[in-house]
Amino acid sequence: MDVFEAIKDRRSIRRYKDVEVEEEKLDKILEAARLAPSAANRQEWKFLVVRDENTRKNLVAAANGQQFIQEAPVIIVACSTESASVMPCGQPAYTVDLSIAVSFMVLEAVEEGLGTCWLGAFSEEAVKETLGIPTGIRVVAMFTLGYPDESPDPRPRKTTGQIVCYERYN
Repeated sequence: MDVFEAIKDRRSIRRYKDVEVEEEKLDKILEAARLAPSAANRQEWKFLVVRDENTRKNLVAAANGQQFIQEAPVIIVACSTESASVMPCGQPAYTVDLSIAVSFMVLEAVEEGLGTCWLGAFSEEAVKETLGIPTGIRVVAMFTLGYPDESPDPRPRKTTGQIVCYERYN
């Protein structure tokens, strides 16, 4: 599978089979994060791999009651270990860095035949409390990971002409 095919095949999966994710597949997904670029190559991140059933159940409340997350055999929580750096363009480096790393992991999951759902609806403080994440560490994203038990149709997308401008914004 090439990268473009993985991009086209990716879906947000909310139903998972009761099948464990093999260690070698999880290792490749985590390696994709390790290889991701970051501002000044600082790699100011940690990725928590949550497999324990009780912990996944406890994360449901932290994730605004999204029950489906406890079905996934794995939840990965992406954390920034440094959140003060701002890039010259004015963007916080940690949000950009972790968005790239999580995107790489999600695409590698597709390559491995796995499904994911990137979670943005969660209480950072509740996640930190549930997982023992220290003060000063930011939880940027979480995603579920497992074998899909559904095959959603592609969602509608705007045309390239609706989202691309050349030379000047119009």
